[in-house]
Amino acid sequence: MRFDRSAGVFCHVTSLPGRHGIGDLGDGAEAFLSFLGDADVDLWQICPVGPTTSAAGESPYQSPSAFAGNPLLIDLDGLVADGWLDESDLEPVPDFPDDRVDYPAVREYKLPLLRTAFERFDETVEDGGDAGAEAAAELDAFREREPWLADYALFRALSEARPEGTWVEWPDPLRTRDPEALAEARDERATEVRFREFVQWTFDRQWRELRAVAADEGVSIVGDVPIYVALDSADVWANPGAFRLDEANRPTAVAGVPPNPGDDGQRWGNPVYDWERLAERGYDWWLARFRRLFDLADVARLDHFLGFVKYWAIPADRDDPAAGEWREGPGRDLFEAVERELGRAPFIAEDLGFEEPRMNELMAEFGFPGMRVPQYADWCEEGNPYQPMHYPEGVVGYTSTHDTDTWVGYYEDLPERQRDCFRYNVGADGDRAVEWEIVDEVWASEAVIAMTTMQDLLGLGSEARFNEPGTVDGNWEWRVTRDDLDDEIADRLWELAGRHIR
Repeated sequence: MRFDRSAGVFCHVTSLPGRHGIGDLGDGAEAFLSFLGDADVDLWQICPVGPTTSAAGESPYQSPSAFAGNPLLIDLDGLVADGWLDESDLEPVPDFPDDRVDYPAVREYKLPLLRTAFERFDETVEDGGDAGAEAAAELDAFREREPWLADYALFRALSEARPEGTWVEWPDPLRTRDPEALAEARDERATEVRFREFVQWTFDRQWRELRAVAADEGVSIVGDVPIYVALDSADVWANPGAFRLDEANRPTAVAGVPPNPGDDGQRWGNPVYDWERLAERGYDWWLARFRRLFDLADVARLDHFLGFVKYWAIPADRDDPAAGEWREGPGRDLFEAVERELGRAPFIAEDLGFEEPRMNELMAEFGFPGMRVPQYADWCEEGNPYQPMHYPEGVVGYTSTHDTDTWVGYYEDLPERQRDCFRYNVGADGDRAVEWEIVDEVWASEAVIAMTTMQDLLGLGSEARFNEPGTVDGNWEWRVTRDDLDDEIADRLWELAGRHIR
């Protein structure tokens, strides 16, 4: 895939403006897209949009589904427009903070309203009028189009009803998907299953409407594909043959990274794939995942791309990452299958942190640009590859990412000598704020895509960091306000695009 020279801004959906406590798919998202259009920005990058849970610290990278949408992102005003909520249902709106997401408060407010909307939808269908028949037909068409939906809805219905912590602890017939047990559970939880289906249909409709708005603004959406899925997910429960599980459907190996000098490695705990069996099945699960992704996004970032070449597998009964071993990933075989089914897919490869020649060869063969983040640079080392002036053409250059500190936070923590070298390298004379120095450098680089974040455009420090890997509390909360979508910032980006991109 050959990318055109372009520029983008990262801002996850939860971070958008909105009056209901969290960014959603309503007018706050449209205002953000209008801001990007005014700024002559081509790409809007987001994190995965799947459901999040408090048990996983609201991480979008530990979702109960790689296919479903997050109910908390549904625009309640859109449900009023549909006729399934009244304006009065939304009142009183709690006094949510504007600059961060209070997830427990958002859940307490939004989820009962989604159930009310479902009850009204059900009443409309049962009334048997034209509106009910049309809505029912649309939901049926969605069920037919999305084969993952039935298992996902049953999984969430069972997860809510059962006392066990995860599905791995469910009784054997449910854990191992005995057909009679599943049919009985689906019948017992029929209303909850239909509610979950309704929510996903609603998310899908609203997302497609928002994507049309993005297209009108000339903005393409960059989605995100975590290479691994959560153990406590519909993905693993419904597709045990895709993962390394034992006869009782419990993991035999989990993912992580090996120890390096100065650290003990990491045990992530996600089940690893059974790549041999997936190859025999033509990578069916991955092809379905990619089809769904490209229904929702135009470009996809592949997280931890190394794992497609080789992956660190730790025995599930061992806590020490050093107990793991390297195993072979699918490599080019998977992406040849993707190309046969989907054509040359527009992937960005997250290739940070590991030097692996085979990974670089695979990226070059399929035209996947890698990533460069200047926060990894040694500013005093001549020719350092993370300095923007040394970026090659085939990369995506970032000022910062969802996993790093903001640029200002990073800069404030730099040793004075590194700061001096940075200022020397970029020719900073003190006339511009430091965040615009790095935005200008990334935009002026040879990178095929120049990318920044809303936090960096606003010159915010570490208090606005979106996620700190290895921690649970306080992540995924930061939000932008409507006042932050400033015309002056849009004008500066527009000027940079004219000077460096077009």
